[in-house]
Order: sequence, then structure tokens, then C-alpha cells
Amino acid sequence: MANGPATFENPWPVAELGHKLRDYIERLGTVWIEGEITQWGVSGRNVFGKLKDLDADATVSFTIWQSVRQKIPADLKQGDHVVALVKVNYWVKGGTLTMQVLQMKHVGLGDLLERLERLRAQLASEGLFELERKKKLPFLPGCIGLVTGKDSDAEKDVLRNAQLRWPAVQFRIEYSAVQGDRTVSEVVAAIEKLDADPDVDVIIVARGGGDFQNLLGFSDERVVRAAAACTTPIVSAIGHEADRPILDDVADLRASTPTDAAKRVVPDVAEQQLLIQQSRARLAGRMTTLVTHEMSRLEQLRSRPALASHTWIIDQRAEDLTRYVARGAELIDRFIEREQNRTAELAASVRALSPQRTLDRGYAIAQKADGSVVRGVADAPDGTELSVTLADGALTALSQGARER
Repeated sequence: MANGPATFENPWPVAELGHKLRDYIERLGTVWIEGEITQWGVSGRNVFGKLKDLDADATVSFTIWQSVRQKIPADLKQGDHVVALVKVNYWVKGGTLTMQVLQMKHVGLGDLLERLERLRAQLASEGLFELERKKKLPFLPGCIGLVTGKDSDAEKDVLRNAQLRWPAVQFRIEYSAVQGDRTVSEVVAAIEKLDADPDVDVIIVARGGGDFQNLLGFSDERVVRAAAACTTPIVSAIGHEADRPILDDVADLRASTPTDAAKRVVPDVAEQQLLIQQSRARLAGRMTTLVTHEMSRLEQLRSRPALASHTWIIDQRAEDLTRYVARGAELIDRFIEREQNRTAELAASVRALSPQRTLDRGYAIAQKADGSVVRGVADAPDGTELSVTLADGALTALSQGARER
């Protein structure tokens, strides 16, 4: 063994470094760690695998010897969320670091549920589950975005049922892992890509159900927030009834299965054609009823006396006009006769009061040369030339003055 610090002049042998690393690591003892099994391989009766951090990009290898494997749960597998008691070993000869598993068990469902409920409560407090923010699905989407596993039953169910209901429907499919450590990143990337596509009218995230722990990726905060940030309506079709992932709560529509999602998103062409036929039949019936009613009203109007004969109004008005003319002529004759009588009476009165009548009775009118009437003897002194008007003419006279009666 070398003594003192390693220097250029006094380097350590490789074995020295290996032993020091081994001694340092052995002082760490045993520790409990938590993660997700991303690799689980059996060689002989031993297990060699990898454990990935739940949040960070960090992975360690582990080994489970046969003696320990008999004491741990037999249903452990890739994708499981576990806690493990490990002892870190450094193999000097091979220069490798290994984690020897002494105990391993599933993380209790109670712990997982508690974490999910805390996240659910946080997202609910932010309003991500409110009905007001959920977008309405288009009646007939021209293009549907689909996030699912490649060649999965969920993909086949969605495509088959959608095309059966509306053969012309188009799809943009983005494949992603639907369980395991790649689920979150790939699902988020697929959602964001389809949301950015202007031709996609609605997005379906589909998985055909599964074990509760295998669905944890769809309750991951990153997936949920990516769905909440979507401007395109999103449908969650994870197909798990008992323990629904948080994606179901934030999605604009939750479908119980991929098949249900296809039926909820795409209308049935046969049903729509039937609805159109029924609507046309109802419209035709109402139009027929309206036209029949109006025809009946028209017939009633035409049967009225006022419209039965088109000459009645002329005949009636002609009779009225004849009556009015006769009445007018009678009234005019009476008026003329009455006025003639009145005129005769007035003429008689005028004649009776006329100076001519007075003259006819032998009286005369004396006027001076200036035309003034002589009313007394004083008006015509001796020598006054007078004009005397008689009944049949006028005489010129010379006044000789007044005389006694």
C-alpha cells in the first residue's frame, strides 16, 4: 500500500484507489431509496435491474441475490414504484459499483393516494377543474389528434369506432409510451405537438385501462398542466373507472373508454341522417298543415257574399248612384222652385216699394238742376228751373214760388 497523498511523483496504484473507494463506500452502510423499476432482468435465480428517480434524471443499477429474492414480493416488475433497502458495494477487481438489495417492497397505495390527493387539491385550488374553463367539443371535427401507444388496442378501438360512425373523419396520431418512465415526457410532447397543429380540432389521450400504478403517468403534474394549457379541446380516455387519473379532471371531456371517446367525439352518420330525415319530415308536415290551413281560410273568404260575385259591389254602387242622382234632381227642382217663389215675392215687394209705383199713382219727383230733390217749397224759390219726373217721362218746369193752398 502506498502512503501519503497521491502525486505525480508518488501515484497510487489502481488497487489502492479501488480499496479506498471500497472502504469509503462501505462506511455508508445501508440506506433506503425510492424510485421506479425501469429494468427487471432475471439471470439464473438472481435479478439484475435499474431503479430510476421519480423526478430527476438519475438511475442506479441494483442486484437481488437469490436469497433475498425469496423474501421480497413475487409480483415486482418493471414500472413498479418501490422503496428498497440497499447496500452499496464497490467491486475492486472489476471497478464497478453495485447496489445489493436487502429488502424491496411496493410503495404503499396509501402514500401514493395521499400524494395524488394533495396534487389534486392544489390543482383544484388553481381552478383547473372548473366547468367554466372546459371547452366545448366541435360537433363534427375535421381532424382528430390521438395520443396513444403504437399498435395498442386503444388506438384500434378509437379508429375503428370513429370511422364506423363517420367514415370521412381524419386522424393525426402521435405515439407515446403509456406506462413506464418515458410516459410523462412523451405524452406531454405529443399533446403540445397536436395542440400546435391548426388542423386538429380535438385531441384524444387514450389508453386501455390498466393497473393503478401503471396509470400514474396520467396523474403527473406535467401531463396535467400540459392538458390544461391546451387551446384545443382535449378528451381523456384512460379507461380506468375505480382510480381515475387527474387527467380526467382537467380534460374538457372524460370518456370511460377509448370506444366511448370515439362515440362522444364523432357523431354517428346514420343517426345524423336519420335526424335530418326526421327534421325534414316534421318540416314537411308543418308546411303541409300550414298550407292546408291557409287554403281553408282562403276558401272561407271566397265563399263570403262579398267575394262570391265580383259584380255585386258595382251593382250595389250603381243603384246607390241612381238613387242619389234622382234624389239630387228632386232636391234641386225643389230648391229652384222655392227660390223662384221667393224671388217672385221679393220682386213684388220691390215693385211695391219702388218709386215707379208711386209715380204710377200720379205722383212726381221734382229735382233742381244739381239733381237734388225738392222736398219743400223753400227748396224751389221763384225762378228755379226744375226737372219733374213723371211715371212715363220727365218735364222741365220753372218754379213761380210758393202759393197758398
